[in-house]
Amino acid sequence: MEKKFLWIFTVLVMMVVTVKPMTIGQQEIQVDAEPVVLNSLDEKIEEVLKNPILDGALTSVSIRSAKTGELVYEKMGDVNVRPASNMKILTAAVALKVLGEDYRFSTEIWTDGVIVENVLQGNLYVKGKGNPTLLKEDLSELVIQLKKRGVTVIKGNIIGDDTWYDSERYSKDLSWSDEGEYYGAAVSALTISPNKDYDAGTVMIDLQPSSKIGNPARVKISPFTSLVSITNETKTVKKGEKKEINIKRRHDSNSIKIEGALPVNLSSRSWIAVTDPSQLVMDQFKQALLEQGILFLGKTHFDTTPSKATLVLKHQSMPLKEMIVPMMKLSNNSIAEVLVKEMGRVHKGEGSWKKGIEVIEESIKDFGVNPNNLLIRDGSGISHVNLVTGNALSHFLVAIQNEQWFPSFEYSLPVSGNPDRMIGGTLRKRMKNDPAKGNIRAKTGTITSVSTLSGYANRSNGDKYVFSIIINNVKDEEKVTFIQDEIATILVNP
Repeated sequence: MEKKFLWIFTVLVMMVVTVKPMTIGQQEIQVDAEPVVLNSLDEKIEEVLKNPILDGALTSVSIRSAKTGELVYEKMGDVNVRPASNMKILTAAVALKVLGEDYRFSTEIWTDGVIVENVLQGNLYVKGKGNPTLLKEDLSELVIQLKKRGVTVIKGNIIGDDTWYDSERYSKDLSWSDEGEYYGAAVSALTISPNKDYDAGTVMIDLQPSSKIGNPARVKISPFTSLVSITNETKTVKKGEKKEINIKRRHDSNSIKIEGALPVNLSSRSWIAVTDPSQLVMDQFKQALLEQGILFLGKTHFDTTPSKATLVLKHQSMPLKEMIVPMMKLSNNSIAEVLVKEMGRVHKGEGSWKKGIEVIEESIKDFGVNPNNLLIRDGSGISHVNLVTGNALSHFLVAIQNEQWFPSFEYSLPVSGNPDRMIGGTLRKRMKNDPAKGNIRAKTGTITSVSTLSGYANRSNGDKYVFSIIINNVKDEEKVTFIQDEIATILVNP
């Protein structure tokens, strides 16, 4: 009897020790639980997506085998979402397809006159054909070549020709408040960039502190131009004080106001769009003439180059395969929008957003993407009206791998954790540790309430995933990028 009682007591004790957490009345018995092991790709991604930072957001995830195109995971893959700069994936790929890797833009000098004893008797035309990478030194080289041909005096007018594209300077949905920002710069066939970031249609503003505390910071504009007027209300402050610089261009004017504080040991650099890039080009061209000592006796204005004019000089841009590198690595909007208009001009006879978007819509059909399921309003993704689906984007990224130009496209994508600005691009400060470092090639995208990342994840076993992670309707788009990084890291090492 005692043995039987002891046996029953022992069993009861073991049950209490090994049972899972349970509640008796209002009292919970705490016991140790075995750690949960997430084995599948689905489980790991689902765990990441449980993060409360995504509460209220619309999160679309589409992941495919790069080899077969098979969907291996999706969440809301067929839901329409705003892509932000992931739209540049379509723009860059279609441009490579329809224009070609070696396509170049040009800036041309024409004349309707003749050179007589070092005097150009007639007008000079500066004809732009969309080159967003034109620099001041390129215009200077054209003028140097003009001087080598014997021209020291121009007895006529200098006429800018920006008619290669239509007269629409801004895409449909660009907010007026973005027109002064570098990412919302006006698009013109005759345009110029301040440096090799190639933000066409802008000027670069560098601020250096004064040597005396309390004095305004020193301002330098590149390229220098009298078209821009500066109101400098900055103040140089002590080392260690907060740097606060605010630069705004008054709407529909080139009046720029600079306010704020600049510590004595720091500097500041910003880009501001001008109202009319064509005027900026003509201003820089006239400066180049003066620098080379060429006398100009006429006036400047804008018109179409006459059919009777003769081509004198031509500057050509880098090939397209090189141009898309700053476009994709640095998420350059100016280049993307120029490409849309150029595709329209070359393939539809009209350099407009409407015709360029038609080219994109027709071309993506060749890769199995139905344009009726997308809404494309621009080439850069700045519009909040653009709509894509994650599944369509991942499918497109799989399909283009077979194209001969694909290596150029893939190279243009930012590389995770690579500190070199023209390699890592917008991913240079993300996924800096193994295993993700260097194994993600993807396009980022950010507009207000939208954060996106789409591209390729290289696994250690040689396999590759294609992915698209598009997060919409978030209050702070910068704070959800770690979600994308965690999923990308899982793909590298599932």
